Amino acid sequence: MFNTNHKPPIGEAEPLGEGLQVVTAPNAGPMTFTGTRSYILGEEEVAVIDPGPEDMAHYQALKKALKGRRVSHILVTHSHVDHTPLAARLSRDTGAPVLGFGPSGAGMSAVMQELARAGGLEGGEGVDAGFAPDIRLKDGDKISGRGWQVEALHTPGHMSNHMCFAWNGALFSGDHVMGWSTTLVSPPDGDLTQFIASLHRLRGRREGLYYPGHGAPLPEAHKMLDYQLKHRQMREAQILAFLPEGTIPEITARVYAGVDSHLLPLAARNVFSHLIDLHGRGLVRCTGPLRFTARFKAAG
Repeated sequence: MFNTNHKPPIGEAEPLGEGLQVVTAPNAGPMTFTGTRSYILGEEEVAVIDPGPEDMAHYQALKKALKGRRVSHILVTHSHVDHTPLAARLSRDTGAPVLGFGPSGAGMSAVMQELARAGGLEGGEGVDAGFAPDIRLKDGDKISGRGWQVEALHTPGHMSNHMCFAWNGALFSGDHVMGWSTTLVSPPDGDLTQFIASLHRLRGRREGLYYPGHGAPLPEAHKMLDYQLKHRQMREAQILAFLPEGTIPEITARVYAGVDSHLLPLAARNVFSHLIDLHGRGLVRCTGPLRFTARFKAAG
């Protein structure tokens, strides 16, 4: 199912088809795979999708790839620090506006807003708190340049301000759907209820080829959508099987038995995202307010 053999050229413009190139940033890692993919859409007048991390080598590679062309739009899928920091620099240098759904936290559900206000949660280390687009996009907005047009789709879940961009039967899918791994959903910026709804929405669309924020292009993308939905259903069933009662560390240790101990904190956040969703659907209850430290039990 997963393509983990991707070996893109780093710091070079890689052609993906007519009117589309990508430059991969030198920020490979456990959460970024081979590096952030910054897409260049168009020929003479272009859009840059996800300029990438604050890395001058990557910025110079982007400038080299853009030489002789006008940047008319800078599109951002979501405000994580491996996607957005170079947007402001590129905007200053080119005069192109930055477009996105909104700043970090835009689109956050009431449940996640309450969790964010309560504090005491980790998991926000990768959020670009200072990001703010020049133009806020709405779901369904069309953005056009010379020879190209994209449709903006609000797909919250991985982050509340996450957007995908549909183009010519393909989709720039950001971190919502990738071919090398399932997607991290870490509360309060990540919301599993929103994430599942966004997966279902994309499953009902016609785009079959995805260009993700990390990793190789994803053909037959609906197969990955189906896999992600089944994977989440499987994890939910595992969590429910280890109730009627338990804390998140207790449930995590059972569900992820055999996983390396250094990965358990990340696994615990995944369990929490499922428990929030199950709580919202009335399938679990918790002692006191909905918090990471609560004790959870099956509603039945």
